[in-house]
Amino acid sequence: MKYAIVIPDGCADEPQESLGGQTPLEAAYLPAMDAVAAAGVVGRANNVPTSLPPGSDVANLSLLGYSPLEHFTGRAPLEAAAQGIELGPGDWAVRCNLVTIEDQCMRDFTAGHISSEEAAVLIATAAEHLGSDRLQFYPGVSYRNLLVYRAGSQSAPFTPDTRTTPPHDLTDKSVLDDYPRGPGCDLLSRLMSDSVGLFADHPVNSARRKAGKLPATSIWLWGLGSTPRLAPFSQRYGKRGAMITAVDLLRGLAVLLGWRRIEVPGATGYTDTDYAAKGRYAVAALDDVDVICVHVEATDEASHEGDLDAKIKALEEIDHHIVAPLHEALSARGDYRILVTPDHPTPLRTKTHSHGYVPFAMAGAGVEPDEATTYDDPTSNRSKLVFDEGWKLMPYFLGDQAFS
Repeated sequence: MKYAIVIPDGCADEPQESLGGQTPLEAAYLPAMDAVAAAGVVGRANNVPTSLPPGSDVANLSLLGYSPLEHFTGRAPLEAAAQGIELGPGDWAVRCNLVTIEDQCMRDFTAGHISSEEAAVLIATAAEHLGSDRLQFYPGVSYRNLLVYRAGSQSAPFTPDTRTTPPHDLTDKSVLDDYPRGPGCDLLSRLMSDSVGLFADHPVNSARRKAGKLPATSIWLWGLGSTPRLAPFSQRYGKRGAMITAVDLLRGLAVLLGWRRIEVPGATGYTDTDYAAKGRYAVAALDDVDVICVHVEATDEASHEGDLDAKIKALEEIDHHIVAPLHEALSARGDYRILVTPDHPTPLRTKTHSHGYVPFAMAGAGVEPDEATTYDDPTSNRSKLVFDEGWKLMPYFLGDQAFS
């Protein structure tokens, strides 16, 4: 039995007035996703408990079959795992975004989608002036970078009560009330403040301004935590898995789950990603693993930018280049199951992640079709197939529970 999971990140959304009350999933032309729905079932799952922040970290941990209430410790440790950064027992990882803040307003949480090369230079400057044996900066991909606090023989100043705000939750909003709060907040706030002066006249930013691009005005620290302890997926579910993604968060989850990481040339984590290459690599991976998971960030990025057209286009690209070839390849191999589901909603109206149920479509061996013929938000809302604890969808998908 082969299994495939396709995650169009953040694609769940609200009815859009400009679409005559349709959601992006309804308005997009998605024949492959609709075919999965027609051949199987459509339902909905709640991946983020109300007591936790509605981020991709919590949501994807749940989607992949692990209760976030039991296992979630923070976003940054997952990304540290992706980079092969080992955390000691008392160490904490902290997400270190490069952002553009103007007049105390979050102009752009990606610093104009700064290049990885430019980001690495800025992070090196931060490391030189703000770093130490205890505070270590690590460059990542584009605006997504890391800070690691090495506790050594001492205790870290942070606790689970330390509160930070994801910068993508602050787009076009004031940041004055959203600096770190709680244990260790003075250290985090000082580093963020000190980076402003370091970056103000930095050559990277001078060149970006001259080219008409947004500068990276500072670092923004958030998503901190210690390394979670996860049982390998093969031990928990008896299946070997592989992950295709361009996002370190999902790469890190793959590492911690014991999955293969498949790097796809042209995969960017943005709307310009090479969808077709992701589809080809996913089909090829079916020879080597039991479960292939393809995560696509483009739909979430379009939502963060409030770009309806880009969100619909990304959905159609995922449908044509990933879901269609994967479903066809699976069908030709014998028994299979396929699951299409986002991790969390990201409404275009708010430009940020939200709590709430997400629609899923599932088809394959042993899945008796229901009355659904399309994959979209309203269809899922009418379904009786509901997972109030989203992490329970995975054992259901893998057949550990009977289909009805």
